[in-house]
Formats: sequence, structure tokens, C-alpha cells
Amino acid sequence: MNEKKAVTALAALAQEARLRIFRALVGAAPDGLTPSAISAMLDIPSSTLSFHLKELIHADLVTVERDGRSLIYRPSIQRMDALLGYLTDHCCQGRACAPSAGRRRAAC
Repeated sequence: MNEKKAVTALAALAQEARLRIFRALVGAAPDGLTPSAISAMLDIPSSTLSFHLKELIHADLVTVERDGRSLIYRPSIQRMDALLGYLTDHCCQGRACAPSAGRRRAAC
């Protein structure tokens, strides 16, 4: 992954509805979800949902496949893994970076 692709992916996720959509798709992986299922689950109007799905597809974070008359949207886990790898490539300058006990956050 390069910097331009990382910025595009992060920009796509830096919007509340798109982040919610992506997380819902991750939860439904590998089967994916139809637009009507996403709309009902997240209470997002279909016209708005369509716009957000296009942005996620443009960022290569979501794929779409036609299944008969339905469209099935799935998260691109490989792309998200590549983004996370890009963000953490230079973590701790190559040293072990497990957080110390004092710095760990309590479980939510």
C-alpha cells in the first residue's frame, strides 16, 4: 500500500455512516450483506447508503458482487489488513512494542 491509497481509505472511513457500514460488513463476513439488509440494520436511507457504499468501493475497502437480482457487499479484509500494516510498518522503530501494564486501557 502506498500513501495515496492509505489516505483514500482513511478518508473513506473518517465518516460516521461509512465507518458503521464497514463495521457491519466486517461482522457479516464472509457472506456479506445486501443493501436492504444494511439499510434496515443501520437505519440509513437507501439513497444515502448507495452514496456511502460507492465511496467505500472507491477506496477498495468494499467489494460488490451480483447474485441474481441482488447485490452483495463484502468488506475487503485484505485491503484493511494492508492499511493496518501500512500504519504499523514502522512501529516502535523495530523494537518490541507491547504496552506496559500501566499504559493498557481497561476493557470496555
